[in-house]
Amino acid sequence: MERTPPQPAARPPRPPEPDRLCGLAAVSAVFARRPRDVLRLFHLPSRRREANPFCAVLAEARKPYREVGEEELARIAGTVHHGGIVAVAARRRMPVLALPLAPALRVAPVLPVLDGVSNPHNLGAIARSAAFFGCIGMVLSGDPRQAGLSDAAFRTSEGGLEVLSLWQAPDLLATLPALGVPTVAAVASGGVAPEQIMKRLPAAGCLALVLGNEEAGVSEVVAAACDHRVTLPGSGRVESLNVSVAAAVLIHALAARR
Repeated sequence: MERTPPQPAARPPRPPEPDRLCGLAAVSAVFARRPRDVLRLFHLPSRRREANPFCAVLAEARKPYREVGEEELARIAGTVHHGGIVAVAARRRMPVLALPLAPALRVAPVLPVLDGVSNPHNLGAIARSAAFFGCIGMVLSGDPRQAGLSDAAFRTSEGGLEVLSLWQAPDLLATLPALGVPTVAAVASGGVAPEQIMKRLPAAGCLALVLGNEEAGVSEVVAAACDHRVTLPGSGRVESLNVSVAAAVLIHALAARR
């Protein structure tokens, strides 16, 4: 009787790669919001004064920090655009959005919902604008094109991704009608201007603004699941705005009137 050869032991899953946060704004935000997640810190001599308070926090927690040269910091950051200081932190988790929206999440007038925004720089830029204009959270869809949290997204957000609460919506079509707030799809054409949208909605309360893929925009099936469609009127000299720019204009326009 032949013996079955022993099977190799299954390897434990690799832990997720840590977040690398570059630049003073992003580093300040992660120390302000989740200091216990910071694993280590690196900075140039020119950033010594700004880094000292962070180093003190890590020293108390017995975690490493180090002053390094330009070449080594670029290697650690994975980019030359590091702003002279880099924090390495435990990877941030994004829970699935609980439905309907909790009352505490309806305080901010606009909830950005990203459906297939694939460029991490656009993700970061939208988060920066959302935080600047008073949003308290942002939702990322399960579209396979959707960018996730990355070094580039954190860097571009200038701390915005740390300020916002972040959630996943794996099935956006099921999520939108269950949010319990008006939903507005941003479309390149065929929608109404922001001021017309506001005339159709209550003067207060939250609305969800759905922003689509850079090339294809919000899909027709997702737009059809929304209550309204909004289009920014332009000169017609160019076809459309970059999604991060459109997001900033729309968030400001919709929030200011609520």
